[in-house]
Amino acid sequence: MNDSRINPATITGRINAKAIELIAANPEGIRWADLLKQIQISDQSYHPKTVNGCVWKLVEKFPDIVYKPEKGLFRSVKYK
Repeated sequence: MNDSRINPATITGRINAKAIELIAANPEGIRWADLLKQIQISDQSYHPKTVNGCVWKLVEKFPDIVYKPEKGLFRSVKYK
């Protein structure tokens, strides 16, 4: 993913990139808890609260990439 808003040198940037990758890989959407779990599994050095904070702000930071069709469900705008 080449998005200037995501800095792969930071933990937050890597978490955001992974979250967007997982959301894009699930056309039907992915639930909050499953998204958190899969990000944590991808790199166990991530602090759970950091992961939670990044996921919580996804729609706010990347409204052109991610949306929530219902509470707790994240979906890529390309499947809207």
